[in-house]
Amino acid sequence: MEPTTNISQKTVSFQKTPSYLDLPDLLDIQTKSYEMFLQLDIPVDERQNIGLEEVFRNVFPMEDSYRNYVLEYKSYYLGTPKHTADDCIDRGVTYSAPLRVKLILHITDEENRNKFIHSIEQDVYFGNIPFMTGKGTFVINGAERVVVCQLHRSPGVFFDESIHPNGTKLFQARIIPIRGTWIDFTTDIHDSLFVIVDRRRKFPVTMLLRTLGFSSNKDIFKAFQCIIEVSLKDIEKKYIGASLVEDIVDTKTGEIFFEAGEEVSEEMVDSLKEIGVKSINLVDGQKNFKSLLILNTIEKDPTHNTEEALKVVYQLLRNSEPPTLETAQKFIERMLFSPKKYDLGEVGRYRLNQQFNVGAAIDHTVLTIDDILQVINYLIDMRKGDRGTDDIDHLGNRRVRTVGEQLTDQFGTALSRMIRTIHERMNLREAES
Repeated sequence: MEPTTNISQKTVSFQKTPSYLDLPDLLDIQTKSYEMFLQLDIPVDERQNIGLEEVFRNVFPMEDSYRNYVLEYKSYYLGTPKHTADDCIDRGVTYSAPLRVKLILHITDEENRNKFIHSIEQDVYFGNIPFMTGKGTFVINGAERVVVCQLHRSPGVFFDESIHPNGTKLFQARIIPIRGTWIDFTTDIHDSLFVIVDRRRKFPVTMLLRTLGFSSNKDIFKAFQCIIEVSLKDIEKKYIGASLVEDIVDTKTGEIFFEAGEEVSEEMVDSLKEIGVKSINLVDGQKNFKSLLILNTIEKDPTHNTEEALKVVYQLLRNSEPPTLETAQKFIERMLFSPKKYDLGEVGRYRLNQQFNVGAAIDHTVLTIDDILQVINYLIDMRKGDRGTDDIDHLGNRRVRTVGEQLTDQFGTALSRMIRTIHERMNLREAES
């Protein structure tokens, strides 16, 4: 019996209407994402801060506890795979390429730690990276595998509502970053505003605002534009019952006539006219809903200035007293405003800009004080009934995580483990080398 020969099959099309559009490359989402992860075709000095490049830049430069050594990252390159993808399938091995990273170890001067006296440059072998085939697959031990794209909740801010057992509607806002602390803002049954950090510690919103630089009650009212300046000459009855923003003090003797927070009465107005006060600053919680919520929150807040707030917030989040106020300040800044600890990602920043009509740069991926104020304002509008909640299942609130992004996460995790080992080695080998 003669062996059968492979006859090339001719494709027959039965379609009657001509196609006007070429079928897109449906594997493009996988292959392009992996190309951007490695950036092999881009010159070393032109690589963007994404993918593997981003992982290395986030970790390096590294230094030991006494800054005797500084380990700096320069670039990485990949070797060529030993076998082709088809050979790997036949042999039952992984289709991969060796990863080498160019690192420089600087040795610092004992007198001046910012001055380097010696530098050693070396290519370090970091292991093999699975290589993607033209079909968007990876060959692992001879079997073809695919990294599936994930549909996940987009970073940004989400607004929701729930019902308290007594029937009151409670409103929540949650800021979700790609990496970092989750921050929830919520109303309670007494119309006060609270903040919850990492779903653990709950404290009044005004306490957080004080740690961010809005020290006095006046600063907080000013941030939310709740202050009304009223002339005493033509003060109307509608302002009776409103609260004073600041103490009214005798300029000559320094005696306090009326304290901040006191409610305005007709007797008070007469007394103020007698001592020659022309105008006063008020917060009207009876007429202005926003002012009411802020006043209620301030009542629940045990702190009165930035220093007190920093101490209390540090104690709540770290379960210990802060050694100094500077330590507490740095802790808050690192938690929300440090790119190493907090990352909204470009998607999160874009969504915040769109939602609140803010003009922050798209590469500014940490929170700003303005973002926090906007979220609180939005929550107050929801409590008033002017704004609605977000639909979490809406595809506009979700995004696709492609293979490149998922590999970036995995490499970040693996490298952070390796960094601990490197750090220990650097501390052990102080003067030996």
